[in-house]
Amino acid sequence: MSNLLKLFRDSSALYGNNAVYIEDLYEQYLENPDSVPESWREKFSKIQDKSKVDIPHSPIVERFEQLAISSPGRLAKLQGFTEESVKKQSAVARLINHYRVRGHQIAANNPLNKDIQIPSDLEPAYYGLAEPDMDTLFDAGTLYGVDRLPLREIIKTLKEIYCGSIGAEYMHIVDTESKRWIKNKLESSKPGLADNPEKQQWLLKQLTSAEGIEKHLHRKYVGQKRFSLEGGESLIPILDELIQRSGENNAKEVVIGMAHRGRLNVLVNILGKSPAALFGEFEGTHVSSPGVLTGDVKYHLGFSSNIATPGGPIHITLAFNPSHLEIINPVVEGSVKARQDRRGKGSIDTVIPVLIHGDAAFAGQGIVMETLNMSETRAFSTGGTVHIVINNQIGFTTSHPFDARSTLYCTDVANMIQAPVFHVNGDDPEAVLYVTQMALDYRMQFHKDVVIDLICYRRLGHNEADEPSTTQPMMYKQIKHHSSTRQLYAQKLIEAGIISEQDAQAMETDYQQKLDQQQVVSRPILGSEMYSYSQQWDIFLHSDWDSPADTRVALERIRYCNDKMQCLPAGFEMHPRVAKVMENRNKMAAGALPLDWGFAENLAYATLLLENHEVRLTGQDVGRGTFSHRHAILHNQINGESYIPLQHLDKNQARAQIFDSLLSEAGVLGFEYGYSSTEPNKLVVWEAQFGDFANGAQVVIDQFISSGETKWGRLSGLVMLLPHGFEGQGPEHSSARLERFLQLCADHNIQVCYPTTPAQIFHLLRRQLIRQYRKPLIVMSPKSLLRHKLAVSTLEDLTNGRFLTVIGEQDDIKPAEVSRLILCAGKIYYDLLEVRRQDELKHIAIVRIEQLYPFPDKLFRKELKKYPNLESIVWCQEEPKNQGAWYQSKHHFYNNLEKDITITYAGRAPSAAPAVGNFRTHIKEQRAVVHAALYGQNKGKQ
Repeated sequence: MSNLLKLFRDSSALYGNNAVYIEDLYEQYLENPDSVPESWREKFSKIQDKSKVDIPHSPIVERFEQLAISSPGRLAKLQGFTEESVKKQSAVARLINHYRVRGHQIAANNPLNKDIQIPSDLEPAYYGLAEPDMDTLFDAGTLYGVDRLPLREIIKTLKEIYCGSIGAEYMHIVDTESKRWIKNKLESSKPGLADNPEKQQWLLKQLTSAEGIEKHLHRKYVGQKRFSLEGGESLIPILDELIQRSGENNAKEVVIGMAHRGRLNVLVNILGKSPAALFGEFEGTHVSSPGVLTGDVKYHLGFSSNIATPGGPIHITLAFNPSHLEIINPVVEGSVKARQDRRGKGSIDTVIPVLIHGDAAFAGQGIVMETLNMSETRAFSTGGTVHIVINNQIGFTTSHPFDARSTLYCTDVANMIQAPVFHVNGDDPEAVLYVTQMALDYRMQFHKDVVIDLICYRRLGHNEADEPSTTQPMMYKQIKHHSSTRQLYAQKLIEAGIISEQDAQAMETDYQQKLDQQQVVSRPILGSEMYSYSQQWDIFLHSDWDSPADTRVALERIRYCNDKMQCLPAGFEMHPRVAKVMENRNKMAAGALPLDWGFAENLAYATLLLENHEVRLTGQDVGRGTFSHRHAILHNQINGESYIPLQHLDKNQARAQIFDSLLSEAGVLGFEYGYSSTEPNKLVVWEAQFGDFANGAQVVIDQFISSGETKWGRLSGLVMLLPHGFEGQGPEHSSARLERFLQLCADHNIQVCYPTTPAQIFHLLRRQLIRQYRKPLIVMSPKSLLRHKLAVSTLEDLTNGRFLTVIGEQDDIKPAEVSRLILCAGKIYYDLLEVRRQDELKHIAIVRIEQLYPFPDKLFRKELKKYPNLESIVWCQEEPKNQGAWYQSKHHFYNNLEKDITITYAGRAPSAAPAVGNFRTHIKEQRAVVHAALYGQNKGKQ
């Protein structure tokens, strides 16, 4: 029967209750071979042939275990066992399985030697096994390649595999293939390098480097923050092994994201940053890179280099990261996705993401969950990430694990995507190397995330000026007397005769001498000529925001694009409402209807694609558009299949990626920022479902989008579409917080625009990619204006126009008669326009500021000069006074005035909330705003 199991172990036919069926079939075969189908007869015949030289002993494992429990009598009869022996074997099988499930909970993988209580269900007695059974031979399931072992040896082997330096947590995985792969890896080979003394010496050398840089900095720069890796030095061999093994697997790039713990160590010992450059940063003598204005602290800086591997050169990137720890996760994933995309199809194994976490941050920060949740979605999958948790067993200096999380492990959030977790003792570098190899192999095999939980400690406080023993006296009393990982491993090699004490000391001395001489101490760094992608950003350095861009498109091209977007697969049935939208777009292309927003926006994407510019559009409802205006993804009402017309314009067009994203702001926006900061020649657009939701990604906006260039010299052309406008939908669905973006504006870091016509969004989106200028673009996009009867454009506006940063008066108003000028931005313009026309106020002109930053000073002054008899200027906005553009933009208005005219404010009163919740109150307020702008507070009609 053991051969039967071996032959059919991987067959789906053996799942669940099918096991009983197989057994019955086999019994029939034994009685009468002709009574079973020929295919099964052949298989059973092979088993019988093998059994002549191998008396079968059933392992009763996995799929047959239930058979043994439910029908031991029949199975015993079939195999010649006693019923008692079958029960015992079944008990052993359950014990083995329980070690796989729970062994990690009692693993000796904590370098600080915490007491471990063995649960009762890992005791043999729990399964009815006693001392007399200890020397009985049982089927061991090929532990370390041995079929049958005494129970005593089985338990000893299980403890070595599952309760030693490695605690493998993988039995929660539903996928049988990946779970079996891990089991076979763990149970077929032992960790260790006993047969590879050369590798052992290299491992010691890396630990010496990891410890050596910290000692050097501690001695040379007393009291300065460096966020030491001491206690977690095994991170350096992990990264080195990941990089070298990735190269063996023909990867071309590895992108690393990490917070500041151990960052300087990684920069010097892995990426090959010059110690001279690092020392200059400590001493304040370093020179910032081009484009960097403020710079950043040294433990936030990124770096890239090229390193030789057995599979060829590999490009290593360490992403810039602020102190917001895990926020780098989606940024790195987005950067990796961009790198994979530009390498073409089948490239997920060419670029490997590696994320390094802190234990408290991995458990505590929601962005970790958001990023994990993206890992296997169509829009955001990067083929699996290797996660490394530097588990100091303490969050901040004063934290306690029970206050830091509500879970057993800091890594339990990874269980949501069924990622395997290898909890490994940081003081056993050979075990660390073993799980590193297995983790990368798992990623390459299954293209899923995997976690290495490097259980270690932090020798010093949160920073080097901190005294941790004031709040953690017991832990740090133990750490004080605990030998370092390098010391422990050096002693192990000395005792094994691999090296001498003099060899170990020479390693340390040699490393310190290289640092003193400011030599590069990592693996040799290759030249930069093998990686040319970074040069594509050069043309955007020091460019000007008003550099010219011809965004016009010929009428024939517009009609061609529309025709192609109307061509649907045979049998494709649109929803009646969508069909009406598409019918209207045909009329717009023919000039029979004014152009609406959805038509113009889709044409912007289509024309860019035909000009060989790629487009990527993501957000929670971008296919349809939150307000059903875009319909870039169409859905067949017959079978539910989707179709993206923008992907079928021409066989030579550029790629269009349009994905409805998961319900995440911070994760998705961070991902798209990472993508856009890696790929300058692609229109990358993120749309918030409502503009208000952008505040769920405020860290990404503050730390990357608005300041990435100033701090790190990182450019990005990311577009954010934020639906904005006061429609009476309450505080949470009115404002995209325009004021917050304007407050972030300085040094020409971002663009903030509030377009009011379809032609404006058409030219604005095209301008973003066509001109040689890459800065993030923040767009206050419309809701009600999507279908407003006045918010329309003409075909000529697309064929002959351009994006207008300022739109002057459009009605037949005589400039000489204008005494009152209203300045505004966005939707309020149409409210003002309708009442002015209704009341025939010929002395009032209305000017729209479509680009609030960088402020278009020249065009604004040119517009003001048209009105020689101005008496008053009003800024009108629908947002409360403390919000919107008023406080952040009024200095631009005053700076460009040639007359001594006071600019007054017309709008809502200051408010703690963006808008009221009652629709009738909203209408009353809106009318009051318009009235105040047109007539003043105490004048005109009531």
